[in-house]
Amino acid sequence: MTVTYDIVRNSALKLPSVSEGTSYGTPCLRVGKTLIARLKEDGQTLVLKVDLMERDILIEMQPDIFFTTDHYRGYPLVLVSLPKVDLAQIEMLLRRAWFAAAPKRLTKPFPEPGT
Repeated sequence: MTVTYDIVRNSALKLPSVSEGTSYGTPCLRVGKTLIARLKEDGQTLVLKVDLMERDILIEMQPDIFFTTDHYRGYPLVLVSLPKVDLAQIEMLLRRAWFAAAPKRLTKPFPEPGT
């Protein structure tokens, strides 16, 4: 199955307090005011919030799926090629982004991603 932004959006909206909006004129997903993901202008690339160490590992392990540009280099964001990413992987990464951005009162009932 090819992952699309609609699939990403539907997965993210299942998490508490995720809302839709726009960022730089493209659709985005937020927890409160914190951006967790947005679609790039090409319609095929997702900008996803991750910590810098995880970003570097993702890029090293799967450079055909995960990458960055000079513009994003200093930010805790990774670029994701939606047509190439696996649905389970993007859902796990979305959940981690949500977990990092959501207030602790919302995350308490959920196990920390990766545990």
